[in-house]
Amino acid sequence: MKKKSPARSLPKAPIGKDKLRPFSSIVLDGPDRAPSRAMLYPVGFKEADFKKAVIGIASTWGMVTPCNMHIDKLALEAQAGVDEAGGKAVTFNTITISDGISMGSEGMKYSLVSREVIADSIETVVGCQGFDGFVAIGGCDKNMPACVMAMARMNRASVFVYGGTILPGCLTSAGNKPVDIVSVFEAVGQHAAGKLSDAGLHEVESCAIPGPGSCGGMYTANTMASAIEALGMSLPNSSAQAAISKDKVRDCRNAGAAVLNLIKLGIKPRDIMTKKAFENAITLVIALGGSTNAVLHLLAMASAANVKLSIDDFTRIGRKVPVLADLKPSGKYVMMELVRIGGTVPLMKMLVEAGLMHGDCLTVTGKTLAENLKNAPHYPAGQDVIRPLSNPIKKDSHLVVFYGNLANNGAVGKISGKEGMQFTGKAIVFDSEELAMKAILDGTVKKGHVVVIRYEGPKGGPGMREMLGPTSAIMGKGLGKDVALITDGRFSGGSHGFVVGHITPEAFVGGAIAVINNGDSITINAEQRTINLDITAKELDRRLRSWQQPKPRYTAGVLAKYAHLVNSAHLGAVTDAGL
Repeated sequence: MKKKSPARSLPKAPIGKDKLRPFSSIVLDGPDRAPSRAMLYPVGFKEADFKKAVIGIASTWGMVTPCNMHIDKLALEAQAGVDEAGGKAVTFNTITISDGISMGSEGMKYSLVSREVIADSIETVVGCQGFDGFVAIGGCDKNMPACVMAMARMNRASVFVYGGTILPGCLTSAGNKPVDIVSVFEAVGQHAAGKLSDAGLHEVESCAIPGPGSCGGMYTANTMASAIEALGMSLPNSSAQAAISKDKVRDCRNAGAAVLNLIKLGIKPRDIMTKKAFENAITLVIALGGSTNAVLHLLAMASAANVKLSIDDFTRIGRKVPVLADLKPSGKYVMMELVRIGGTVPLMKMLVEAGLMHGDCLTVTGKTLAENLKNAPHYPAGQDVIRPLSNPIKKDSHLVVFYGNLANNGAVGKISGKEGMQFTGKAIVFDSEELAMKAILDGTVKKGHVVVIRYEGPKGGPGMREMLGPTSAIMGKGLGKDVALITDGRFSGGSHGFVVGHITPEAFVGGAIAVINNGDSITINAEQRTINLDITAKELDRRLRSWQQPKPRYTAGVLAKYAHLVNSAHLGAVTDAGL
């Protein structure tokens, strides 16, 4: 029986009598609050500012990754938008990390952990400082859902801004072929297979990332930005703008003003983040062919908003929603091609008109989704980035939730159909990502194998690392249709091939993935949504009874704390559930 996340009470704070300054008035008004006001003069407050709504600007700026290197400048634009609209903006920072840099190393274990740290830190600053609302600007995979989790927890007027997509790199030796970070990961596999020289590998790595912005395909960053827009928590087309563009500057300015409008209208995040809004987010993710990480993050965001969402909702919605976008990693185009033809707005209009999205959901504009889309244009004739509903890339969802004796609580795969719909092969088992990567690159992994990477789940890793290195190496070596990979870890939005992750229960808590032996037959059937270890129930029970839990890999610090608190991947891998 699948466990359900318990209902939780969300933090509540006293609300002042001033409806336009419901929280800052408590901190700043009256003779006894003179010390608080005194602390704010040095950081730029003027006398008149103490009577304005105070709006936080949560910036995820950092020079640790190109995804976020420009967000300090975007924060200044959001700040200006607040101030011009009559509020008082206060900018603060939170952390970010880089998946792309840490991928395949121990450092990647901190990636999913950072989602919780960022949500906690934004909640901490907003709650402590008595901000009446806030803008949060995110530019990489984890900080975006983290921003929305904080919005749901605090339930104060707030708007999310996406930092924007990167421009593609240009590989001149291949006829100016567009390249991105996944091109580099796959080039590693090509190099290991002897298909690419040292010089060729260097050329790809040196031109793939030309400047600021998030990874350029429909990977996790662009997926989550699109999901948040469909959820109603960002302004129209915020998810489909270049990082360095006039459109993105306007988006930031407008977001600052929009928060003040939400305060005037009395609209709060949990008025927007309803079950129907999450269904809209799932629908757009499917139509765009988005990342499996959307499952994990939308579950976590729903948990923060106290909305009952489960992995089975992805199956229910996925039966009727087709894949329409021909975007990388499985497709042809990068995100900038979608930007050039009008972004996500025409697609959402198409889906609302077809009855596949709920047009009556409220958004941060103060209007419903249908009202936002009323005068939106359709895509230009002749474009082939987004297919019509009558000619989809796939007639139902690419996000497949599997059950079976290997995944009693579920698992998640991204099955485009290009890699086939069924796979049966012999297990080759690894207790870490590094061991699997070595075996893929040195040729130990061969056609017909099902690569099993275990003890990489939320508790076992800890941190549920992404397996972009192994999946890209498999593709780069030309084994994409001949080798499957399963894991209790997860995948980057750039992963493709016959891969299934989020296997629950994970190995560390005694899930069946822990007792797979080398040579065991494993059958994955995407049509029936099943994943099974092909042994008898009696033999499986015998193995499980003899299994012993390994010692934790970390016993102190943030990773140990995370492993102690985190729940299962099928519940969103959150750390505050059931507290």
